[in-house]
Amino acid sequence: MEKIKTLINEEKLNNRIEELAMQIYNDFGDEETVLVCILKGATYFTIDLSKKIKSNNVILDFIKISSYGVGNRETTGHIDFKLGISENIEDKNVIIVEDIVDSGKTMKYLIEYIKTKKPKTVKTCALLDKPSRRTEDITIDYVGFTVENLFVVGYGMDYDEKYRNLPYIGYIE
Repeated sequence: MEKIKTLINEEKLNNRIEELAMQIYNDFGDEETVLVCILKGATYFTIDLSKKIKSNNVILDFIKISSYGVGNRETTGHIDFKLGISENIEDKNVIIVEDIVDSGKTMKYLIEYIKTKKPKTVKTCALLDKPSRRTEDITIDYVGFTVENLFVVGYGMDYDEKYRNLPYIGYIE
């Protein structure tokens, strides 16, 4: 069994999500804003973030896409698109919410996909950003934490579907 070390504790996590929610509210106010959650990893983050945004015009939608195979610690480089958005996002503010961005391949793909739906704006939000692994030229608009090249788990992120339910972010040694 893997040994998990704490990287970001629950209190620090909650405080940062509160700050991100405030940034988003300051940028969009009460304008209709669609948070597009990347399943499964960003679920906990997206729900907590949506509850902290002080607007009643926040809509949730979900996409299921992956570049990791089961049991892999490295991206395969292949984008596997399993579920597209269901909301009509034309002329709406859209924020793509991801658990972690490393190479940027998935996020770049999603930005291009979302733009085909003619939104008013497209922004990106990642709980964790791992710029040392970036291979695509993308900018994350709202970043929770910048992390080193560690294999992280918890708060929605998994290893072989385990550890998602940890209330903090840890890493596997």
